[in-house]
Order: sequence, then C-alpha cells, then structure tokens
Amino acid sequence: MPATPEELFAKLDALGIAHETHHHAPVFTVDEAQEHTDHLPGGHCKNLFLKDKNGDLYLVVCLQETAVDLKAFRSLVGAKNLSFGKPDLLFEVLGVEPGSVTPFSLINDTEKNVSVVLEKRMMALELLNYHPLCNTMTTQILPHDLETFIADCGHRPQILDLPERS
Repeated sequence: MPATPEELFAKLDALGIAHETHHHAPVFTVDEAQEHTDHLPGGHCKNLFLKDKNGDLYLVVCLQETAVDLKAFRSLVGAKNLSFGKPDLLFEVLGVEPGSVTPFSLINDTEKNVSVVLEKRMMALELLNYHPLCNTMTTQILPHDLETFIADCGHRPQILDLPERS
C-alpha cells in the first residue's frame, strides 16, 4: 500500500524536517493550483514523471513556470525518446494519481526505480511547495530538507540547470 499523507508527515517529523501544510480544493493542473495556492510564499512547483524507450524512469521537479525542453533534457541525462509515464505505471512506482505527483512520492519508490532531477533554480529558493501525496493539500518545505528527505528515501538527485523551450 502506498504511504498516506499522515505517514509522510510522520516521516518528515522523524527526520526533524519542518513542514507546513495547507488544505484546498483538488487541483489537477498548474493553473488550478495557482488559483488556490498563489498566496503561499515560496516556489510553486510541478513534477514530470517520464519514461524513456529503455524503460528508465525520471521524476523531474521544477518551478511551475519552467517550460522544460524534453528533447534537450533527454540529451542532458542520456535518455532515449522520453514520454510521460502512464497513470498505471505512476501509481505502481510512486503510489500517486495524476495531479498528485510530488517528490514526496519517492517515499513509495522502495525499489529505487526512479532517477530524480531537481531544478537548480528551484533549489536556490528559500521555500518550496509540493503536494503531500494528494492534490487537496500543499506542503511547504525548505530546499535542503527536501534533499534530506530524498536521500532518506534512498535516492541521489541530480541538481541541474534544466533546458527550457524557447
């Protein structure tokens, strides 16, 4: 069974990670999220769950305004023919539904199947906002605490300047 938001919060607490969660209506897109969370301080983020031709999986975490150039990203990480991962694969690997993708879902990737890429510009901000495994809440966390959480989940994220579409 995938972790619940309560189990996520307990893990953050156990790691000594400060976090604050805000409840809101369900959101499925960046535009919907902006309507409900724009008043919150910090970087507002989006997450791309990608699969390449070889079956390699990527979780790209970046600021909501970053228009990632997937072709250039593919070259940057050595991936082959990237596409968005299907909902059933997303749930199987990260335990979340579309619209709830988050770096916190790495808590469910016990097999460590996903390569994690964090946007360098995002990681330079003072505070970051992500869904805590469901799209009816937004949790604020410090960038270095995000790295601590990801490391505790057994992942080594790459922090990269993401190529953007022009």
